[in-house]
Amino acid sequence: MLSMAEILCVLYKRILRVDPKRPRWDGRDRFVLSKGHGGCAVYAVLGELGFFPKQWFEGYYRDQGKLMGHISHYVPGVEFSTGSLGHGLPVAVGMALAARHAGKKHRIICLMSDGDCNEGSTWEALLFAAQHKLDNLTVIVDYNKVQALGLSKDVLDLEPFARKMEDCHWAVKEVDGHDVVAVDKALHKLPFEQGKPSWLICHTIKGKGVSWMENTVSCHYGSVSDEQLARALSEIGAQ
Repeated sequence: MLSMAEILCVLYKRILRVDPKRPRWDGRDRFVLSKGHGGCAVYAVLGELGFFPKQWFEGYYRDQGKLMGHISHYVPGVEFSTGSLGHGLPVAVGMALAARHAGKKHRIICLMSDGDCNEGSTWEALLFAAQHKLDNLTVIVDYNKVQALGLSKDVLDLEPFARKMEDCHWAVKEVDGHDVVAVDKALHKLPFEQGKPSWLICHTIKGKGVSWMENTVSCHYGSVSDEQLARALSEIGAQ
């Protein structure tokens, strides 16, 4: 979640056309989080913006709570439920194609992990998007280079990542995903190129800002003790 914090802040404060008072407004941009296990980071932003009461945070990932562990479309402001990797982009591509056929002007933005890019369904979808010139679609990859089982380069290497995407006929940019100015500048004008879907590679750090979490496989998914939580909050300046 920490690897994509700045990306989400830029999206919701500067890029996405959304309205907390009208979460199903027809003219809104559609945002799909493909790395569904990072849902709590999206919930944090949605709650701060007023899509739902902040009291919901107290029930996160608990029985009878309203905020599920993986992101859920039952939460106001969430377009689609995801969990297993490789589902987000195919749905986002379908949304983009549907919007085009309906003459709609909203944009579809999909935030993926590098793990998502190991899935066959992802490559099927991205080839389809390029074939149909879906320039109303933007993909952002949280490229933190760590997966559940190890480093991405050891599990299934994506490099040369940008060149692969360019060869698949996407318009590609690369930025430091923790540099809010760079992310904002990259996304300020969409699409990157007319007639092509846009692919933004954000180079990020797993567990950014917490010394004992950064770039570690063990922090990919799991619980922390009260002591670890207090230390992490202190290091990121939340206490």
